[in-house]
Amino acid sequence: MIPLRSVLFNTLFYANLILQMIVFTPIYFLVPRKTSWFVPKNWARSNNWLFEKVVGTTFEIEGLENLPEGGYIFAPKHQSFWDVFALLPWLADPFYILKRELTWIPLFGWYVKKQRMVPVNRAARGKAMAAVMERTHREMENGRQLIIYPEGTRRPPGAAPDYKYGIARLYRDLDMPVVPVVMHPGLFWPRRKFLRFPGHFKVRILPPIPPGDDPDHFHAKLIETMEAASDKLLVETIQANPKLPLPPAAAERYRVLTGDTSRG
Repeated sequence: MIPLRSVLFNTLFYANLILQMIVFTPIYFLVPRKTSWFVPKNWARSNNWLFEKVVGTTFEIEGLENLPEGGYIFAPKHQSFWDVFALLPWLADPFYILKRELTWIPLFGWYVKKQRMVPVNRAARGKAMAAVMERTHREMENGRQLIIYPEGTRRPPGAAPDYKYGIARLYRDLDMPVVPVVMHPGLFWPRRKFLRFPGHFKVRILPPIPPGDDPDHFHAKLIETMEAASDKLLVETIQANPKLPLPPAAAERYRVLTGDTSRG
């Protein structure tokens, strides 16, 4: 049943993307920018609905009260394509710093530009990067939420931490609170895998780290805080889903944390 449900879900997922772009694209580009957020947020909600109804996977969010008003850096664990879009409905006016090449993609790039995402040339130095930071700071002063993945790229659940120092530089230069977020959607929607697995998981939003700390101390604190919370949530998630097949890194980390060798 899992392969069949996975085929059906993946088919509907991409069909949903195409259908919504056909139906809502004219509206998206006609309404004001903030109003147009309803299009990608509606797409996210419908994908979460498909994930529940087709695959049998549900989630809940804890700690919404920890989201500050106005601008802040939203810093989630990144394990799956799921966490790229699924939490958008709970953020007021989010944006990304992204590769400028993405803005060149027809239609997608137009969507990105409409929402004033901040493009960056990764080879840029000096004045170009200063302009990116100035633009980012201006967006956040207007009450927007910058989404940054502290580890940079998708990591398997249970993998050893690999936090980049870039978030510490952003924390220092933007002078905004950072909201750490831990979750394990990668157990249910694995990266680079076709299968989708049923079950239930939690997204845990941790208390914000206020601005003004030394960036080195902040970076160490962020890693310690997120990894402790991530380990705790990994154990909870695995124990709450006894039939869930575990990838090697998650099974090994669970064994280290609990001494239980029965899951693998």
